[in-house]
Amino acid sequence: MAKVTIIGATGSLGRVTTQTLLSETDFDLTLFSRSANHLPDYPRVQKVGASTSEASKLATAIEGSQLVFVALSGDLPKMAEQIIAAMKKVGVKRLVFICSYGIYGEIAGSTGNDGGILRPYRQAADIVEASGLDYTILRPGWFDNGDDTDYQLIPKGEVIYGNTISRKAIAEVVKQIAENPHLYVKQNLGIVR
Repeated sequence: MAKVTIIGATGSLGRVTTQTLLSETDFDLTLFSRSANHLPDYPRVQKVGASTSEASKLATAIEGSQLVFVALSGDLPKMAEQIIAAMKKVGVKRLVFICSYGIYGEIAGSTGNDGGILRPYRQAADIVEASGLDYTILRPGWFDNGDDTDYQLIPKGEVIYGNTISRKAIAEVVKQIAENPHLYVKQNLGIVR
């Protein structure tokens, strides 16, 4: 059976994506997080409690995956480099990486000056784009707990109107990519309602 690895599985987006993939697909999942032991036990799930800096555990979690989904916070450029290195080591090419909208000053009415708050997200996006992997970068607006799966995808370079997106909608896009790995390859997309 095909496998998806979720890195950042204990975060709010990781949890919703886990539920979506378990209830709507037959993928096996590897849930990777420093606190993976706090996650419930699910059928079809392997939990790996580790940091992205633990290269051998990261590589083992990724090995054999059809898709690696990353939704992390913290030192994103460093974590992106660690994940890319692990993926290359085990020969996995398909990556979906969550960044942030606004990293290119593309929000309607924006002056493009974020005070540096978004700089790590931009750096991580640049690293992913230069990785040589089959990536999709998703740049969501503010997450909310809405039950809707309404979304629009905005290509890099276009102005983004809107600022919210439900976690369920992001999980829906991840599910579509898991089911069709050729979807949105080498694309960097804003995602909002």
